[in-house]
Parts: sequence; C-alpha cells; structure tokens
Amino acid sequence: MTTLKLAKLPDRKPVKISITVSPELHASLQAYAETYRTTYGDSEEVRDLIPYMIEQFLAADRAFTQARKVTSGAQTNGRREGRAK
Repeated sequence: MTTLKLAKLPDRKPVKISITVSPELHASLQAYAETYRTTYGDSEEVRDLIPYMIEQFLAADRAFTQARKVTSGAQTNGRREGRAK
C-alpha cells in the first residue's frame, strides 16, 4: 500500500443544524452583525456569522481544548495498540 505524506482528507460536507433562540439573543446577534458591518464594511447575514462565532468560542475555551486533547490522545493510543496486536 502506498503511503502519502498527506493523510486522507476529512469529510468536508457541511451539516445543517437548525436552532431556536430567544428574542434577546436574536437581537444581540443582529446587533453583532451590524457592528461587524460598521467595523469591516461588509454586510454579513447572522446565519453566516454564527458558525464562525461558535468556532471562535470553542477555540477560546481552554478547558474544552484540554479535554479534547485528552480524549483524542486516548483514542489515538487505543488505535495504535490495536494495530500492534
């Protein structure tokens, strides 16, 4: 079997998720989109900003990042052990 430097690419098919938010959160998201527009001069829909906001939130959550590393390490170690058998 050929071994390439580049690993197989992950699934990149977008997943659609629908959520319901409170009126207060909706107003805040609209205000954020307006602030984004005045800051960058580009108008973006709230629905287009939300995925990047969530991504930024998760990346900034240190406890989550650490927990994910621990979980990933345990899964990776398990796979390695499975291959060695």
